Amino acid sequence: MSQPLTSHAATPGTTASPVVVIYGGTSAEREVSLKSGAAILAALGRSGVDAVGYDPADQGLVGLERLAPAAVFIALHGRGGEDGSLQGALELLGIPYTGSGVLASALGMDKARTKQVWQAFDLPTPESIMLSGASDWQAVAGRLGLPLIVKPVHEGSTLGISIVQSVAELEAAYHEAARFDARVMAERFVQGEEYTVSILGDRALPAIRVEVPGGFYDYEAKYLSNTTQYHLPCGLDEADEAELAELCRKAFAAIGGAGWGRVDVMRDARGHFWLIEVNTVPGMTDHSLVPQAAAHTGMDFDRLVLEILATAGHVSHDAEA
Repeated sequence: MSQPLTSHAATPGTTASPVVVIYGGTSAEREVSLKSGAAILAALGRSGVDAVGYDPADQGLVGLERLAPAAVFIALHGRGGEDGSLQGALELLGIPYTGSGVLASALGMDKARTKQVWQAFDLPTPESIMLSGASDWQAVAGRLGLPLIVKPVHEGSTLGISIVQSVAELEAAYHEAARFDARVMAERFVQGEEYTVSILGDRALPAIRVEVPGGFYDYEAKYLSNTTQYHLPCGLDEADEAELAELCRKAFAAIGGAGWGRVDVMRDARGHFWLIEVNTVPGMTDHSLVPQAAAHTGMDFDRLVLEILATAGHVSHDAEA
């Protein structure tokens, strides 16, 4: 296990630390989370905030309790940090934390139920079908059309996702997604441009259009590749960008999102926007999109981190529930 990072070393025998950045964990997104946590912790240090990093993979919640944090900056991506479980534990412990509450975090992590909520609010999202090993692959393709997307319901960072071009590929794509999650879904493929909109407080930051030479914004394109292009300004006219921003604000509010987050959207050839997913603990690495959008407004990384930290304890979690 990696050792916790610190911006100020704790004095032996002390139990209190004003801010704990919690990162790492045991999810499939651990490596990205470690990078996010390190960047956040460094930013807090530069801003003079007394902070300590903590990896729950080492001692779980027991170790976190010993630090007796005044607030927690959640930088855990994926299960165990972004799915409501950590948020629930912090609620029970009475510790303020950044980002969305229990319900919104759990919904945001569940792509299928997020879509159901959006559909209830008449927000546009591609049709989807839950899959199993016994699914009729021909019927799935007939209903959603080809190509289509197969994805784990509870994973992030595009882990386990496949673009399926033929019925013959569907079963293999299902088994690939099932390696990451017991629940797997197929989704109608939207051919077009990919956008992402970061939410900070009650405002939408400028949209980013993502362009990948290979055409698929997968894990490598997100975190490793230097060929992925991020267009900012995104290229939309003023009216369309305003429409996109309002759609993403509504999508985030619909699940009860709070503090900060990111909404991913596709735009089809007819110019219609389609909501794909929401991230309640987005990445904060050197490839991440929220810092890029904030920088476009004149907000540097350190200021962004402080603004997110300021939401801890000041957000009425799940107030919309």
